[in-house]
Amino acid sequence: MSVDPAFLGRREIATSEEMERLGFLIGEQLTAGDLLVLTGPLGAGKTTFTRGLAEGLGVRGPVQSPTFVIARTHPSLVGGAPLVHVDAYRLGSAAELDDLDVDLSGSVVVVEWGREMASAIADSWWDIELERPVGRADDGVADEDLDADAPRVVTVQHVGL
Repeated sequence: MSVDPAFLGRREIATSEEMERLGFLIGEQLTAGDLLVLTGPLGAGKTTFTRGLAEGLGVRGPVQSPTFVIARTHPSLVGGAPLVHVDAYRLGSAAELDDLDVDLSGSVVVVEWGREMASAIADSWWDIELERPVGRADDGVADEDLDADAPRVVTVQHVGL
């Protein structure tokens, strides 16, 4: 796994531009075989992070949420690994994720909502949790403001070997 250990731990991200920048800086370091599992509520910034990551990898865009297609492949524009962006939310099991036949060793793979399935498809991965304020009357953040720039907390850790 190829991410600089300086990116491990928790950090506050104030804007969507900062979220994309974090993704970019991590994306520049990734190579084929790297698996990232993104976890967080709707609107936490998973796809925004992945947009930056894709730019750092130098892959063809645009990067959009793969919710309705389950997985999107973005070929490299610079001779590197392609990015496979998977949304595991509607998958019922790790077997269904495996059935997608994603080239884990030849691609950089980002799986949203895949934390419970990761250990069935890989020995190690980057676990990235994105937290955002959730709509409660006492915090002033309404659920309909999911895309608003509000601080997020991002925790990056390495799991496995």
